[in-house]
Amino acid sequence: MILWGFITLFLVTQTNYIAQAFGVLLSAVMLWDVLFRSQLGVSVTFFEEMYSRNLGHLFVSPLRSWELILALMLMSLARTLIGMLPATLLAMAFFGFSVYSLGLPLAGFFVNLLVMGWAVGLIVSGIVLRWGLGAESLAWVALFALAPLSGIYYPIAVLPTWLQPLALTLPSAHVFEGMRAILLEDTFRPNLMAKAVLLNIAFLGVGASVFLASFRAARVRGLLLQMGE
Repeated sequence: MILWGFITLFLVTQTNYIAQAFGVLLSAVMLWDVLFRSQLGVSVTFFEEMYSRNLGHLFVSPLRSWELILALMLMSLARTLIGMLPATLLAMAFFGFSVYSLGLPLAGFFVNLLVMGWAVGLIVSGIVLRWGLGAESLAWVALFALAPLSGIYYPIAVLPTWLQPLALTLPSAHVFEGMRAILLEDTFRPNLMAKAVLLNIAFLGVGASVFLASFRAARVRGLLLQMGE
């Protein structure tokens, strides 16, 4: 309701947007899917190890916690690419639209959304590792809670004034603002890309710290051998 309410509020005040809405909305959907898939790629891959009670076996080996984080990120990248590349080709075949028309900035948007997804996935995985699989529903709702603040389908300026500073702390908000600048104004805004990168450094640092702290707590309490379906 909140998301579509802001979309409606934006469309009511715009007349020239409708002509270009098709490309903007389709690009937004595909970029949002990058963020969603990258987050699930981390958290679900980790949950699968918990479901099978395999965490204890993993850490009997010389595997280090930071190596597990790297492996989760690589699996997330693979899953995201497998899901997104066919989607972009289908968009070209069925709708005659190519997200690659965004040009070189598309790579920056992709990486920034990927990294933000990793950060959220690590935080969710850390929470589940600390509190158990009862908290796994966070993997499905965490990003949807951030969607209204990310400005996926509308500018951040549409949000209430008191919400805008909070929205601008999200890398995704700067990515989608940058996407619209290219599609609607034919302008690349490097300041938005730079802000997204800097925020993602902080996000990834927080995500990794939460995961590592939860891992240390779980190891001390002997939870690595206890968790599973």
